[in-house]
Amino acid sequence: MELQNKSTSLWSNFFKLSMPQIRAFHMSWFAFFLCFFAWFGIAPLMAVVRDELSLTKEQVGWSIIASVAVTVLARLAIGWLCDRFGPRLTYTWLLVLGSLPVMGIGFAHDFQTFLIFRLLIGVIGASFVITQYHTSVMFAPNVVGTANATSAGWGNLGGGVTQFVMPLVFALFVTVMGFSAAVGWRASMVVAGAICFLTGLAYYRFTQDAPDGNFKELRAAGKMPSTKKANGEFWTACRDYRVWALFVVYGACFGIELTINNIAALYFIDYFGLGLAAAGAMAASFGLMNLFARTLGGISGDKFGAKWGLRGRVTWLFIALFCEGIALMFFSQMTALAVALPALILFSLFTQMSEGATFSVVPFVNKKALGAVAGIVGAGGNAGAVAAGFLFKSSIEWPTALLILGGLVTASSFLAFAVRFDTEAEAEAKEDFVTAIKKKQLPAARPIAQPTLELESALNA
Repeated sequence: MELQNKSTSLWSNFFKLSMPQIRAFHMSWFAFFLCFFAWFGIAPLMAVVRDELSLTKEQVGWSIIASVAVTVLARLAIGWLCDRFGPRLTYTWLLVLGSLPVMGIGFAHDFQTFLIFRLLIGVIGASFVITQYHTSVMFAPNVVGTANATSAGWGNLGGGVTQFVMPLVFALFVTVMGFSAAVGWRASMVVAGAICFLTGLAYYRFTQDAPDGNFKELRAAGKMPSTKKANGEFWTACRDYRVWALFVVYGACFGIELTINNIAALYFIDYFGLGLAAAGAMAASFGLMNLFARTLGGISGDKFGAKWGLRGRVTWLFIALFCEGIALMFFSQMTALAVALPALILFSLFTQMSEGATFSVVPFVNKKALGAVAGIVGAGGNAGAVAAGFLFKSSIEWPTALLILGGLVTASSFLAFAVRFDTEAEAEAKEDFVTAIKKKQLPAARPIAQPTLELESALNA
């Protein structure tokens, strides 16, 4: 049983906030943006934190690992929660509860307490799964790759924006308001957490789970499977080898992005001799590519899918990931800033296109367990970041660590070909794609269904 009335267009309806699909798109990317901003808000301030708390290189490495480690488990759980309770409630509670450790890190007074809060903050990284889930249930096959990639890309943009905004916020507290550096970085994180909390309340108010309403009402009306059946589909997804191939693939792209977000500012400080603000600006250039790069990966996935079916989507995923690995190895060997920055941007382009390409494939693996698949694959990104983190806490020089990672990414790209679809799945995907195109061409003939009486009264309340 598949949800109906998915939107067949994103860009032509972009400002139609009366459509639940468009509201979900905008709220999901914005919520993810803020989560990403808060998640890595401490990274550009690490030079200040390192000095105040007297952290060693190994302790900095452990904090990098901690920031992404718990997200592996959180993403696995959040996919199941989406299938069971819907993305609206799941996102609301994640934002509200996740904001607490973001603000709480201001109470850290030594390495141990800092590490604990950094670990807990990682839970909000599970917001990615809800973002991808919500856009997947709201948009039709002809545009789902684009919608997924754009919402995730603009959300990931928070990882770039935070690199230069948080030093500015820090400077505001220290220079303008006269706080000490120790208070300044703590107050900066309180601001980031408070905004996440308020966004959680807004998500509950302005979104719904699916085009025709919330999961609870749809299940009551017999338009969705029961929660018990959703539990069974989770284990089906766990037994699918294609899901675990995508788990590794996503670790090789999103996992690398998380790693770069954590180390970029310190990398430019330690290896290029830049100051805090300048290093933050250089690091931001990597994340800011999310403005369009991940969308480009999703659009390309949809284009390859239109021409060559699901096999085309997988082929594009391989191409993007392979180029990412080569670009990372190239960047790792740069010693002059004038060459390193363009190399970083090229590497960022392929990294984020690979992420978009991955989630242009995910919605077609198992439609009945979309949350489970998205959760497992999303967790792969963080598992990749955890594995990469051990390289940066070792005695290996960071350029060498990046070179090793580039080789591993290149090798991982071949796993994309393990994601295969049978003839029936290809035929179904083609039929759904054609149907969506017809709906897009004749919008007036297929209006969005009216909400149920219960939903209508709830919306009017």
